[in-house]
Amino acid sequence: MELEIQKTDKIEGVIKAPPSKSYTHRAIIISSLAEGKSILNDPLYSEDTLASLNACRALGCEIKKENDRCIVNGTGGVLETPEDVVDLKNSGTTLRIMTSVSALASNYTVLTGDSSLRTRPMQDLLDALKNLGVTAFSSRGNGKPPICIKGGFKGGKTGIKGDVSSQFISSLLIASPYAQNSVDINVDGDFISKPYVDMTTDIMEKFGVSLDYNKKQGSFHIDPQTYKSRDYTVEGDYSSVSYIIGAAAALNGKVTVRNVFKDSKQGDKQILDIVKDMGAEVKVKKDEVTIIGQGELNGTHVNLENAPDLLPTVAALGAVSNGVTTIGNVEHARFKETDRIHTCALELSKLGVKVTEKKDGLVIKGGAKGGIVKSHGDHRLVMALSLVGLKTGGLTIENASVYDVSFPNFPEAMKRLGCNIKTK
Repeated sequence: MELEIQKTDKIEGVIKAPPSKSYTHRAIIISSLAEGKSILNDPLYSEDTLASLNACRALGCEIKKENDRCIVNGTGGVLETPEDVVDLKNSGTTLRIMTSVSALASNYTVLTGDSSLRTRPMQDLLDALKNLGVTAFSSRGNGKPPICIKGGFKGGKTGIKGDVSSQFISSLLIASPYAQNSVDINVDGDFISKPYVDMTTDIMEKFGVSLDYNKKQGSFHIDPQTYKSRDYTVEGDYSSVSYIIGAAAALNGKVTVRNVFKDSKQGDKQILDIVKDMGAEVKVKKDEVTIIGQGELNGTHVNLENAPDLLPTVAALGAVSNGVTTIGNVEHARFKETDRIHTCALELSKLGVKVTEKKDGLVIKGGAKGGIVKSHGDHRLVMALSLVGLKTGGLTIENASVYDVSFPNFPEAMKRLGCNIKTK
């Protein structure tokens, strides 16, 4: 499927943010480990989150999927060994979190996925689990999926690099309450993307598990305990609404987004500060934001250490802004669905944008034109590039249906605000 995007001068309206993908992943997995029945209200059903749901089912959890809620009969941490290998499709979050969780099953679990997922480096997590008495290894011996995990989680002390993937840390934290002994996790070096770990500890605590974090030492302590079932409502996703916020900022726009919270722990809330710095007006209330754009943005300098998923959005905004936009401290974006630093540079250069690719970011000089670009199978790249098309017109995005991974009704949502987007 292709997206054809034409120039759009003005957008306006009120829209509800899609549910958070990150919170949905965590809510499904943690409620599956809890004792009793949990009701998850307003979950996101996308390709990625369904991978987590199906993985939990494969490990013995009963889950009923309804339109606006998910009913989870938790296992209490007693997991079954899957009958077959577990196909996680393209969901890196599922792979990383379920690698630790699978150690709670009784025998071997094998996690795999599509060709892209099988390129994801996992050795740092496998090494950290080994210190906790878990047998987990790459079946091909290259540190990448398929990953084999043997049941048995003794606990103890381990370390994990803080500058590789926050999801490795979240993975260890989520499974640790069911270890045989207490678990101590030391985060070594720089702690990047910490807001994602804050989201993890937030939802762990909401499901009844307590843990200690020593900020000075960069370490976590978790005693053996059990998650408790509860009713839980998933908040809106700043990652997904970054495209709506970006469109409103870049165009003559006035858009109010509901179900996004002022006190959210999501790192991608940074998008509000970014578009404000670039020249848009931002009004923030307790559970909604309004973006007012004047049709013109200016380049800026952005540190995305704690919000790597914003890289494509900010790169696209830089491509249609006056002056130069510099994006830094985001080398970890190279290990997402694609090497996002490289793919953003590659596709924006096809649109006449002067882009310098650096080890940890991009330098972008505005001046984009229309053209034909590719998605590289990356949902965020599709949605970000659409912002360029709304300013320039005449933009076609090939293999665009991958937006389903995180924002299943993206074209329809944008059309309701007045964006000129067509599927083909």
